[in-house]
Amino acid sequence: MGNGIRMVAFDGDDTLWRSQDYFDDAQARFERIIGSYVDLADARVAERLYAFEKANLAWFGYGVKGMALSMIEAAVEITGQRIGAADVQRIVGMAKELLRHPVELLPGIREAVADIASRHDVVLITKGDLFHQEAKVRDSGMADLFRRIEIVSEKDPGTYARLLEEFDIAADEFVMVGNSLRSDIAPVLSLGGWGVHMPYHTTWSHEADASVDAGSARMRSVESPAGLSPAVADIVAAAAPGASP
Repeated sequence: MGNGIRMVAFDGDDTLWRSQDYFDDAQARFERIIGSYVDLADARVAERLYAFEKANLAWFGYGVKGMALSMIEAAVEITGQRIGAADVQRIVGMAKELLRHPVELLPGIREAVADIASRHDVVLITKGDLFHQEAKVRDSGMADLFRRIEIVSEKDPGTYARLLEEFDIAADEFVMVGNSLRSDIAPVLSLGGWGVHMPYHTTWSHEADASVDAGSARMRSVESPAGLSPAVADIVAAAAPGASP
């Protein structure tokens, strides 16, 4: 057992601000484009697009640019190379729109983070395209709340272990808050840390691919930002020296 909770980290996309909604809208528009070439009911467009996105993560990483390149590759295959240049340009245009969309904070999240920051060191750990994530952090107006801002290419046990070493804290002194079980909760729990899961109403299939014991003593679940401060306080009590998690 460590010395109690020393740091609380927050995810960015769909934890602090809306993100997946825009991607879902882009995918719906992509399917309408493809629907002018093939029968959507038979083409399994969403399934095939996800296969390209997943396979391309190692090449393009997470974010809008990787999604756009995967869409173009999927479009060429699904349409049997019949997709027109104008429709490829529409896909590129959709990606540019995604990169320009305004940052919309979740209701109450700034107040929740500020409240937690009044008692703990807080950091931001988010993944995705570096330029896009930097722009989101800047435009969110929340950068001043975080002691450090880390933009990483992947959020797995190795990444968290490296960050904890840099922060000079033990895993059981660390809480991660996020909407993704796969990226925010499971890796931290596996290291002996704590997690607060705040599900978003829509989640990319890749981020939903995780298995976490819902009854884990080291995880709390909340429905909205209003529940974050009480959840962290509960973890602080459970993590206090001499307490049982």
